[in-house]
Amino acid sequence: MSNVPNYEVPTEMRDFAEKSVEQARKAFDSFIGAARRTADTVQGSTDLARTNASNLSTRGFEFAEQNVNAAFDLAQKLVRSRDVQEAMQHQAEYVRSQFAAIQAQAKEFGGLAQSAFQQSAENAKSAMQQGASEARAAYEQGVETARENASDVQKATNNHQ
Repeated sequence: MSNVPNYEVPTEMRDFAEKSVEQARKAFDSFIGAARRTADTVQGSTDLARTNASNLSTRGFEFAEQNVNAAFDLAQKLVRSRDVQEAMQHQAEYVRSQFAAIQAQAKEFGGLAQSAFQQSAENAKSAMQQGASEARAAYEQGVETARENASDVQKATNNHQ
C-alpha cells in the first residue's frame, strides 16, 4: 500500500479560499437580487398591459352596445313611421348621429390605446434600464472580487516562497 504524502494547506490559503467563497456568494446574491427586482418590474409591466387591454376591451364592447342600441332605436322608429318621407328622415338623423358617435368613439379609443401603449413602453424601458444597471453593478462587483482574490493569491504565494 502506498503512503500518500501529508501536505498541510497553509492557513493563509484556507483563509483566502473561505474569503473567495464568501465574496462569490455575495456577488451571486447581488446578481440574483437584481434579476428578481427586474422580474418584479416586468411583472408589473405585464399587469399594467393586461389592465390596459381589459379597459380597451370593455370600452370597445360599450361602444358596440351603444351602436347596436342606436340601430335598434332606428329600426323601431322605422316600423312606426307613417310614410316613406318620415322613414327617410329617421334614417338621415340616424346616419348623422352615428357618424358623430363613431368619430367620437374612434377618437376616445385611439387616445386610450395610445396611452396604454405609451405606458407599456415607458415601463418596459424603465425595467430594461434598471435591469441593465443592476446587472452592470453585479458584474463590476464580481470583477472587483476577482481582482481582490487574484491579489490575495499573489500575496499568499509570495509569503510561502
